[in-house]
Order: sequence, then structure tokens, then C-alpha cells
Amino acid sequence: MKVVILSGGLGYRLKEETEFKPKPMVSIGNKPMLWHIMKIYSHYGFNEFIIALGYKGDYIKDYFLNQRYFADNFTIHTKSGYTQLHRNKNDKEKDDFKITFVDTGLETLPGERILKIKDFIPESDEDFMVTYGDGVADINIADLVKFHKKKGTIGTVTGVHPRSRYGLLAVDEKQLVWQFLEKPVLSDWINGGFMIFKRSVFKYFREGEYEHPAIKRLIKDNQLSIFTHEGFWHSMDTYSDVDSLNQLWIENPKWKVWK
Repeated sequence: MKVVILSGGLGYRLKEETEFKPKPMVSIGNKPMLWHIMKIYSHYGFNEFIIALGYKGDYIKDYFLNQRYFADNFTIHTKSGYTQLHRNKNDKEKDDFKITFVDTGLETLPGERILKIKDFIPESDEDFMVTYGDGVADINIADLVKFHKKKGTIGTVTGVHPRSRYGLLAVDEKQLVWQFLEKPVLSDWINGGFMIFKRSVFKYFREGEYEHPAIKRLIKDNQLSIFTHEGFWHSMDTYSDVDSLNQLWIENPKWKVWK
């Protein structure tokens, strides 16, 4: 089953970072957010990716084309172009990704980006996965797939609890504050990405749209299920999120399901 990662957005709220690179290439630890997402999927055996490119898509292409040269020592003969890699014997196992890069347009909205990768999903493939290029979780992808197949709906989204952007005040009947909650996890559900669709979902997407109208059409037809994930989930929308994820990577990277 192929995994589509939507990686073409501008990332306005991270402008100082995204002025020179696409949002999924913002570093967490010493690796791009995109790599972290791919590692989650590949841990469960899903290592065929379609990267829906847009803003500064060449940056993403260049990273994966030249990754081995950044990771290893090498010798190059400038006249012939012959290059010899000197692999570090102590290196951990190399990533095993098969990646198709698809230019889906500079300002294309997410729903249309999904529509534009249709030709790269073979008709023999019953299902494919879609996620955003800015969120990680300790989600069990194998359980998500089993749930989707059991429900039999055209689409399945992963529901997660969002974290409040603000500190919340707990107030008693006398209007006295008895507790301050620092950006607590809320009880509501939102779409945390990590979605699965049957190939027939393409008829629900339209040009010039976000993904939300297609999801609403699925709901109207009773064709959308929700896989509820109670564990860790974290998006990367602001500089505070980047700092938080980098700190977690040092202390306790809960999304690091791989070894």
C-alpha cells in the first residue's frame, strides 16, 4: 500500500524557516520532519511513498538524491564524474524507502494535490494512505489498516486529541481560580492525518479545493470512519512546536517507534 505525503504547502507560520525550505524539511533533531513521518510508516512495512510536491519541491528532491553523500565520506573524480562512497561500517542500517516525487503545483490546495497523484496509484491497488508533512504520532499503522479494512468505508481518518494553544483556568463557583492548566490536551477529536482511502475516493475530490469538502462528501454518504488514537500526537505549526519536538527528540521521542 502506497503512502502519499502532502508536502507542498507554504508554512506561513514558520516563515523564517520556510523562506528557504519547505515546511516538511524543517529539522527535528538532525533530520527533516518528513523523514520522521516516513520512518513511522516504514517501521510497519509501508515504505513506498508518493511525495506530493509544491513549494520548493526541488529542496526535497535534492535532499533524497544526495542524502548518501551527506551521510558518508566519498571521493569524486571531477573529470569523469566517477564517485566512490566510503561507507562507515558503524553506521546503522540505511533507510529503505521507494519514493515517487510528483510536482502537484506551487499553490495547489491539499484536496487537488491528492487528485493530482491519482495516476500514480495503480488501479490494482485497492487502498492508499495519505498524511500531512507536519505531524508525528506513536500510532500503530498496522492497527489502522486492520481497522480500515474491517469498517469497509471508502475513507478512514485518524482522530486525535488536540492540545490547547493556551493555558486554561479552572474556576470555582466563587469565581476563584483553583488551577492553571498549561496547554492541556483537550477531549475533542480532530483529524490528525494518517488517513486511508479506497481508490474510489478520487471521485470525491475536486480541483481548487481543500481536502475538507471531500471529507464532508464522504460523511454525507456514510463513507468515513474514524480510528481513534489516544496516544501521542504532535503537529508542527509554530516555532513553539518546533522547539517542543526538538526537546522531545532529546528527552523522550514518543513517536520514534522504530529502532
